[in-house]
Amino acid sequence: MQESEIMMHLKCKKGEIGRYCILPGDPGRVEAIASYFDDAKQVAYNREYNIWTGYLLGEKVTACSTGIGGPSASIAMEELHMCGADTFIRTGTCGGIALEVKADDIVVATGAVRYEHTSLEYAPIEFPAVPDLDTTNCLVKATKNLGYSYHAGVVQNKDSFYGQHHPERSPVYYDLLQKWESWKRLGVKASEMESAALFVVAAALGCRCGSCFHVVWNQEREAAGLDQDMNTDTEKSVRVAVEALKLLIEEDRKNNR
Repeated sequence: MQESEIMMHLKCKKGEIGRYCILPGDPGRVEAIASYFDDAKQVAYNREYNIWTGYLLGEKVTACSTGIGGPSASIAMEELHMCGADTFIRTGTCGGIALEVKADDIVVATGAVRYEHTSLEYAPIEFPAVPDLDTTNCLVKATKNLGYSYHAGVVQNKDSFYGQHHPERSPVYYDLLQKWESWKRLGVKASEMESAALFVVAAALGCRCGSCFHVVWNQEREAAGLDQDMNTDTEKSVRVAVEALKLLIEEDRKNNR
């Protein structure tokens, strides 16, 4: 790749992207993440991809939104990797599944159910969608250091938001409902839309990736008549991602990586 080559979708190029990247879904969250960086500047904004680069602990870092779902998230990871990135933290929102997962909690993914299709173009279904262990450990440690209530475990990924929330509308409602019951019985913590694709793409590219989420609400707690207050403030999950990235940078320096 030429130094001056501009990425087809992200509209950025080598030299504008840090080795370490935080990936929210919403373009509107990028500037809030970048506010934790030193000397942060917007380097590109095209389609769903809002990109800011700055510094954490003296290391160049980037925040890039990915939009919703695996296809756009995989494009972001591929093109950021072409520009030199090799470490990614996904931060976003999720809906709780396990009854102990409450709104405003943090969920750190230790694996992802591949109930989506993007990852199938990178690995056969037998290959597990798992995050990088060091990145995941830093996410857990950051969450503990910040004193937030959290859950570490498997998350479920899907391609259809309304397939989860209104499965009865779908002609394949029987499959959606049966699979959802399986996720519950297997102790899956939450549902979201990007991690399975990102974990598998990262494996294919030889990159590191981890994920943390802010729980917006839990439809299973609501169905069970338990306390349920929707919370859309993502500040906690943003702070977890930033603090985890600092821990990872420090570990990389200590281990000369």
